[in-house]
Amino acid sequence: MSTTIDLYWSFRSPYSYLAVKPTMALREEWDIDINVKIVLPLALRQPDFFESRGPQWMGYLFRDIIRLAEMSGQTLSMPQPDPVITDPATGTFAAEQPLVWRLSRLGVAANEAGRGLEFLNEVGSLVWSGEKWLEDGRLDAAIERTGLNLEAIETKMETNTETKRVDALIHRYDKDLRTAGHWGVPTFVLNDEPFFGQDRIDTLAWRLGKLGVAKTN
Repeated sequence: MSTTIDLYWSFRSPYSYLAVKPTMALREEWDIDINVKIVLPLALRQPDFFESRGPQWMGYLFRDIIRLAEMSGQTLSMPQPDPVITDPATGTFAAEQPLVWRLSRLGVAANEAGRGLEFLNEVGSLVWSGEKWLEDGRLDAAIERTGLNLEAIETKMETNTETKRVDALIHRYDKDLRTAGHWGVPTFVLNDEPFFGQDRIDTLAWRLGKLGVAKTN
């Protein structure tokens, strides 16, 4: 039986996006399953986090994600639109967040259909491509490439019972993440041991080896 690793992931996190392709490579190398657990962006789960950062933090973040993308042979541009809506009148995060909730619910549905990591790869790449990801059928096409159908998923999600179930899962995953020992994304959890950040995938691979997990080739 394959070893299961939980991956806590958010659609607004550039580090989450940059972790997807290395995670897919890890899955190809080791006999593991990646169980995707979508959480809301930290901006919504813990908005005071950003208020506590110093004035240099945002500038450093942008510099860091751009060089990490270049170093890993990936492309990264700021999302158009931002999945998290900011209230233009106050500069704070808006009370209603339909975009990130839609993406998060779809991510949960994709994982339950056995295509979680593929969904993160295709949809995450679209969101972070700099293209207007809501226009010209781009989101539909990205989801089709995972072997899923956007209309079918969203039709199922239209029922109040299903929406409540999925939303409860998303909130529970935040609690699970904190119980595992962290709050940020991406975080991998293997046997109750957390590995935070896309730069800890090599450490995770080391742990797999220490545990005697089989390689696939």
